[in-house]
Amino acid sequence: MAETREPDAGGLLASVKSMAANLLAIAQTRLELLATDVAEERERLTALLVLVLLALFSFGVGVVLLALLIVIALWESNRLVALGGLIGFFLLVGALFGWLALNKLRTAPRMFDASISELQKDRDQLEAKP
Repeated sequence: MAETREPDAGGLLASVKSMAANLLAIAQTRLELLATDVAEERERLTALLVLVLLALFSFGVGVVLLALLIVIALWESNRLVALGGLIGFFLLVGALFGWLALNKLRTAPRMFDASISELQKDRDQLEAKP
């Protein structure tokens, strides 16, 4: 008596469902990684902004007070020379800091670098499989 083989219950359909579940799991993991990158970047930028603003405020008050001290100390003899020298100095320092800030912006690392590299690894693995 010949036995008839029944096809596996949901063979192709089960494979498609399994593959879809795996793809969704990969996508969810990558989105969670991306969300973590965004949160970390936001926290880092917020902390950096607060520190920069505090430093600029403190530095600005100190610079103004120092300039006033120098001008008052030289008020009777060379007040115009003192003011001109301070103006030149502050313009030079401002230009230097502006150049440093632009250089820092140009050399900043790419956002979401970890997420992009993980997605590239996933893509390479999918392309490598026959």
